Amino acid sequence: MPEFGKIGFIGAGQMAEALARGFSNGKMIKFEDVVATDPTEARMKVFKDLGAQTVTDNKQVVEKADVIFIAVKPQYVGVVLKEVRSSLKDNHTIVSIAAGVTLAQLKEAAGDVRLVRVMPNTPCLVGETASAMCLGPKATDKDAEMVRKLFSTVGQCIQVDESLLSAVTGLSGSGPAYVFLMIEALSDGGVRAGLPRDIAQALAAQTVLGSAKMVTETGKHPGQLKDMVTSPAGTTIAGVHELEKGAFRSTVMNAVIAAANRANELSKQ
Repeated sequence: MPEFGKIGFIGAGQMAEALARGFSNGKMIKFEDVVATDPTEARMKVFKDLGAQTVTDNKQVVEKADVIFIAVKPQYVGVVLKEVRSSLKDNHTIVSIAAGVTLAQLKEAAGDVRLVRVMPNTPCLVGETASAMCLGPKATDKDAEMVRKLFSTVGQCIQVDESLLSAVTGLSGSGPAYVFLMIEALSDGGVRAGLPRDIAQALAAQTVLGSAKMVTETGKHPGQLKDMVTSPAGTTIAGVHELEKGAFRSTVMNAVIAAANRANELSKQ
């Protein structure tokens, strides 16, 4: 039996596919050890073509798998877990990637089983997710290590207390949208300055990618890296001055806080 046993996916959408591909590419699992179900035939075909087993009943996933990923839309999580509750055993680990569904809500629907809640983000689709996880009361250190290993194949996964997951949602969960806006704005600025659209977008995207790598690989504070490229009376400080006049930093901070507050509201509904 593989290290993690069989992996099940209830919900076989794009995020589930990205996870399964990452787990396989990272040599954590083989597709023959994956079982999946989804209400749409097209998504089932994707998994079947990859070599996974597909079934038409959520309970069959639970019966065949050891680790079960709940990858349905948040409003369906409770329904799905209540449906399979009678089939869950002590050896099962349930991993929910549904935004805004708390451990308490998961436990109410699934019962007193081993639960892990993970908040990934869309760069998972290209193997660069920034994920955070928290453990339910019955989840073990072994469960945490397993989830961390699996998610390391599609980016990073950091363990936090559940009380911080709304903040995680506001930052890394919603963050890709902020960055996409930034890339679009940089591109528009390049076009306004005379660049063709395709060149402007390519330069903007690579600039963001390279800048992020400088933060992660040098270990330097972003402020230090900013200072390295702003020479006295130069072009960059002129641009930074305009951003400061437009309250760029506080606007980004406010966006994170607004999204975190909204995530907190949704988790209480």
